Amino acid sequence: MSDVSSAPATAEQLRAEIVRRYETLSKRLKQIARYILDEPNDIALETLAVIAARCGVQPSAIVRFAKSFGFEGASQMQRLFRDGLLSNNAALGYSERVRQLGETADNSRADPAGLLGEFVEGNTLALQNLMQTVSGADMKAAVDAIAAAETVHVVGFRRSFPIASYIAYSLLQAGKRAIFIDGVAGLAMQQVQAMGAGDLLIAISYQPYSEETVAIVEAVRAQGHDVLAISDSLVSPVAKPAQTVLQVRESEVRKFRSLSASMCLAQALVINFAFEASRKPAKRGAKSK
Repeated sequence: MSDVSSAPATAEQLRAEIVRRYETLSKRLKQIARYILDEPNDIALETLAVIAARCGVQPSAIVRFAKSFGFEGASQMQRLFRDGLLSNNAALGYSERVRQLGETADNSRADPAGLLGEFVEGNTLALQNLMQTVSGADMKAAVDAIAAAETVHVVGFRRSFPIASYIAYSLLQAGKRAIFIDGVAGLAMQQVQAMGAGDLLIAISYQPYSEETVAIVEAVRAQGHDVLAISDSLVSPVAKPAQTVLQVRESEVRKFRSLSASMCLAQALVINFAFEASRKPAKRGAKSK
């Protein structure tokens, strides 16, 4: 028996329903849910056996997952993603191309030029995929959240630290009041406790997620503030509580993960905000004439 009265009609509706119900799913079904959110092209194109192997579950678990969301079977659920690919002309096979790149890199000898080429190819794939994971509506929601905030607080530790510091610096350069939560002397939590009404937190974290960032997001949400998350999954510990999520899937070459797509997204986010902010005074002036 399904847990919903009717199956979602589009892949976007299914993604939204998965995010909404994620915490209620069993551990095995959560594995499938996350794979569906992170690898929609695979769901559209691969066989049930391949998807099951990559999720680390039995094919019957995927069928059970599909039925719990109102589908008659897994193939009906896959059809939603296949239709989405055809209608959106989305780039096919990102995950498979990344896997092939990784296998080639692992089996080849590293030399300076060859290693550079591997990272260039991996980062190119990640940048191309960014257009599939972040929509125009996502960007508008993020820019609107920044524009509406009294003060923007930015946090990101470990690998995310460069992205967080860049966003805070660039927002200040664009004329937006911004505070970089650097956690110096272990005072990160005390820094966010100073957030005021109308403030926004931008939190950046990727797997394995920083415990400090997760704790800060939870504390900020408990205080009633909004969160804009930049993460690698819609159901990550920093993305799930957030009002707005920008999903970034970075490349990984020879076990080293890049930040190229994240930096590109950060630049586009701040410059979008700067453009919007520059238009507002002009509009007010035009009305007063």
